Amino acid sequence: MSIQSINPVNGEIIQRYTATSEAEVNSKIDQAHEAWKSWRRVPLHQKADLLMKAAAILRTRKDALAMVMALEMGKPLKDGLGEVEKCAAVCEYYAQHGQEYLSDELVSTEASKSYIAYQPIGIVLAVMPWNFPFWQVFRFLAPGLMAGNCGLLKHASNVPGCALAIEEVLLEAGFPEHVFQTLLIDSKATRKVIEHPLVRAVTLTGSTEAGMQVAQQAAGLLKKSVLELGGSDAYLVLEDADMEAAAETCVKSRLINNGQSCIAAKRFILLEGIADEFTEIFTAKMASRITGDPLQEGTQLGPMARKDLRDELHQDVQKNIQAGAKCILGGEIPDISGNHAFYTPTILTGIKKGMPAYEEETFGPVASMITATNMEEAIYIANDTKFGLGAAVFSRNIARAEQIAREELQAGSCFVNSLVKSDPRLPFGGIKGSGYGRELGLVGMHEFVNIKTVYLA
Repeated sequence: MSIQSINPVNGEIIQRYTATSEAEVNSKIDQAHEAWKSWRRVPLHQKADLLMKAAAILRTRKDALAMVMALEMGKPLKDGLGEVEKCAAVCEYYAQHGQEYLSDELVSTEASKSYIAYQPIGIVLAVMPWNFPFWQVFRFLAPGLMAGNCGLLKHASNVPGCALAIEEVLLEAGFPEHVFQTLLIDSKATRKVIEHPLVRAVTLTGSTEAGMQVAQQAAGLLKKSVLELGGSDAYLVLEDADMEAAAETCVKSRLINNGQSCIAAKRFILLEGIADEFTEIFTAKMASRITGDPLQEGTQLGPMARKDLRDELHQDVQKNIQAGAKCILGGEIPDISGNHAFYTPTILTGIKKGMPAYEEETFGPVASMITATNMEEAIYIANDTKFGLGAAVFSRNIARAEQIAREELQAGSCFVNSLVKSDPRLPFGGIKGSGYGRELGLVGMHEFVNIKTVYLA
């Protein structure tokens, strides 16, 4: 069986790769376990040095790595460069803070000595998506390898080049062979990896449906799992918001990564007093974004990652229109030559409960505008979703906005006057249908360690 990467700009095959056989997978797992026996005992300062070297290599090779992302999944080069920089930053963060986060924690009891030790658990399988093909992986591997675990990566099938490039960076940095390995396998083979007794845990970033399947399997085997799943992030624009600044931030969030981000703004909830004004400003900014080849300088919006995903998005837009929504911008597959995956920036207004854009995650450059009569209704709409990944509030009244973000919105990350984003210093993850567990920060590092109590009488 082969796996191929396809350029979403023109549908051309970039490269074909030989899939990892079942025998090879089992061999890689055995190799990872053997590597873990010594890797777990490597001093933390040496692990930190390797992460710092990886960060330096990422920056040295950033142009080439951004090119791989642009070719395999359509990310504009500028965005790809930013993603590589973020990966370098997370390596540096855990190199600088890992020893502190993993240090023994003394606890005063009647014992002569009692403390909490944080120790590695072994092999962790990462099932990762294509939309941020480097960042999603590095935010798992940086804390995981620093903690002394070994990693196996099952990446999305359309970004095998990205997966192998990550492994190359780590080897070049000096990480021991087999500490981190890529498996070019499909979903069926992934289930067998989760079942393997030497694989101790699994982390997945992907759809809610995929997360439920992995969670069910891992739970049945009593294995730890962390899931970062879909989102339908609500952005509340209050009547006292700075309309120009809010619209600019909202457009940036909706179109980030060509509209393909779990934490991109999806539903814009507008107080009726400013709904028309905000929508007019927002529409002008959406329409002004430059769509084109991600390899070309100046491109702000590239193609979607795959043609089938673009076609599914277009069908969803049509379903909303048939249900009563109004399309005031876009809603079309652009009439350009080639077997491309482009979609026009699109705005739907009049979104109501029961419509797909209200109930489901819209993964692509499509904005859904919802009008609320008052604050109570706006908060209700924001929370009236099966998802709970991120949310944002825009207002000049910072105290009120903070109160709404902290107390009222049901999501794992709530931002004020800013787009929702992940940061190595802060825990990241969701609730409800957006998953459980956390990545990043101190909490993220502790997800995949044995939090061991040691008691001396």
